[in-house]
Amino acid sequence: MSVTVDHRLDESVTVSAGGVGLFTYVYRPDTPQLESPKPYLHPIRTRAGHLVSLFRPHDHVWHKGIAWSLPHVGEHNFWGGPTYVHGQFYVQLENNGSATHREMTELSATGDSAIVAHSLDWTSQQGAPVITEDRSLTAALAGDDSWTLVFETRMTNVSGGTLTFASPTTKGRENAGYGGLFWRGPRSFTGGTVLSPDGSGADDLRGKRAEWFAFRGRHDGTDTASTIVMVDDTANPHHPPQWFTRSAEFACLNPAPFFSEELDLPAGESLTFRYAVVVADGDQGESFARTLADLGRNALAAGAAR
Repeated sequence: MSVTVDHRLDESVTVSAGGVGLFTYVYRPDTPQLESPKPYLHPIRTRAGHLVSLFRPHDHVWHKGIAWSLPHVGEHNFWGGPTYVHGQFYVQLENNGSATHREMTELSATGDSAIVAHSLDWTSQQGAPVITEDRSLTAALAGDDSWTLVFETRMTNVSGGTLTFASPTTKGRENAGYGGLFWRGPRSFTGGTVLSPDGSGADDLRGKRAEWFAFRGRHDGTDTASTIVMVDDTANPHHPPQWFTRSAEFACLNPAPFFSEELDLPAGESLTFRYAVVVADGDQGESFARTLADLGRNALAAGAAR
């Protein structure tokens, strides 16, 4: 089976296989400034066509499928919505920055894989330069019922001063260290199962360190199940990361590199992060999640060897 790409010029790229759109990567969205405009993946589907992402949920309209979202970059909010300010909780500030597409650098499909790569400019709400980024997404089929996505970003500080990457937890809010590659699952996944290398749970696993986490949920209408796995590359800063995850309130996964540890990036220097996401049909328990995590590790290794 071959992978195909459909490019809506200056808007989005859809990667498909077997007549199913596996994901659409919206690289130039029409997002309101309050939501910190940035590229995102939505809809995201399994090989069987089951939707495993959510777009602009009413509780957090800045959540959009899978996105590289950072709530505290120096004084800037590249997450969306209000900023956590200790002692005041969340305050709407004039600091909602944007990550804006500049140039497509690669777009290809060969056999069972596809690559989308582009450069971006991160700017403050007032338009001042903060970061330049080179980003790539590599999608590949894996067996008959799953596919992998390798997300890689290289961010360079062009603000003229040191940028501190942080989270609400490092700013004073307990166990709320979100930020980074963030997945928001469909409503029907609420109450689903979170899995880690040490076993399964739910919200009780938030803040745990691990190389990978998984989420198993069920779909309305069909009563079928899907599994999402996210794998942190061993070369990432602060590996293995602490994980921000929810199940009781809504479904999400986020390997959060700045959960409880801030990271300074001096002017002119760069940071690189790599992740694998595995999207699979079915729910076969902890052993299945471990097998999918291995697929993610293999995808990261293959990407590093290219």
